[in-house]
Amino acid sequence: MNHRSDEPASRQFWTSLLLLWLAGCALRLTILAVPPVIPLIHDDLHLSETEVGILTGLPSLLFAFAAVPGALLVARLGALAALVTGLAITALGGALRGAIPDIAWLYAMTVMMGAGVAIMQVTMPPTVRLWLPHRIGFATAVYTNGLLVGETLPVALMIPLVLPMVGGSWPWGFAVWSLPVAIIAVLVMTLSPRAAAADPLALVLRRRWWPDWNDPLIWRLGLMLGTVNAMYFTTNAFLPDYLNSTGHPELISGALTALNVGQLPASFIMLAIAHRLERKAWPNVLAGLLSLAGTAGMVLGSGAWVLAGAALMGFAAAATLILTLALPPLLSPPDDVHRTTAAMFTISYSCAVVVPIVSGLIWDLSAVPALAFLPIAVCGLALMALAPAAIHVGRNAMVEPAKRR
Repeated sequence: MNHRSDEPASRQFWTSLLLLWLAGCALRLTILAVPPVIPLIHDDLHLSETEVGILTGLPSLLFAFAAVPGALLVARLGALAALVTGLAITALGGALRGAIPDIAWLYAMTVMMGAGVAIMQVTMPPTVRLWLPHRIGFATAVYTNGLLVGETLPVALMIPLVLPMVGGSWPWGFAVWSLPVAIIAVLVMTLSPRAAAADPLALVLRRRWWPDWNDPLIWRLGLMLGTVNAMYFTTNAFLPDYLNSTGHPELISGALTALNVGQLPASFIMLAIAHRLERKAWPNVLAGLLSLAGTAGMVLGSGAWVLAGAALMGFAAAATLILTLALPPLLSPPDDVHRTTAAMFTISYSCAVVVPIVSGLIWDLSAVPALAFLPIAVCGLALMALAPAAIHVGRNAMVEPAKRR
């Protein structure tokens, strides 16, 4: 009898993990389909480097602006309905980006896609708490691993596999990477575990959705995550054109793959030891140092050194990302997870919007491609400075609930 009663619980546990991992993949599949084909888009639509920076920064802009509305959707519809809505919007916007060969249309559909991803990102921590309340840290690591795989697949497969399959058409390539997101939306809608009918937080969630902007922890975490997001997205945006401008287009696919594959070892290491590194500053300071070394390798090196620098950048970014994303469901009360997450994403992705545009402007104004990586190096230094302050505030945030208990 006990064995039979345990079977549904075990099945629900593994189904929940699988769906969280797939949803994590969907967070990045459509976005990271762009960097490998930036030279093609650049030539077809006659973009300047500033316009490339805008194209790359638009998703981050929506991640910032749509995060709080995403928290409202979670409060009104529930985490599951909001997650499915975000998946559907992402798939539709991602597929339509190349439907009309016009930069304004590309921007508009990128905005739509980015809004869908922004909604999804806010739903993930409350979904983790709802589906697996006793395994929050592990479940967070699982969906973050899916996110990193979702970043790796498009950059690794777009040029050698997808583009030849669709006749070299980047618009059809975007449609191909949107299809899995639509399938994941159907799977989440049909297979997700149903929450208990009487959710004690339901009424509270419907009232509370606006973030507490006076909370210093939100600002410290948001800025720290912002440096990581800015480094990652700016590198993805300018590394292809930089290698093209320096006469090494053959390194583009390998460098982007190294940047994203380099994140996976960090992800698997974090699965095993993240609990030992929580609320410690030194791992993030080390990540800042590694990002500086990676930037130097990409800009000053050649051949294998470029690939090694990109991989090092990916490793550093992933380690800090995982440690930071685990904090909202761990530090916040259950009814505040979506609010804290939304505020953190709003702040962090606001930073990620500005840096690619600044890099593009520096390149255009100076006509020196290597200077586009200067803001990336500044972000690495900022991460090293912000981490100790953010962890200090986080420790204080843990002390106050303990006193109340």
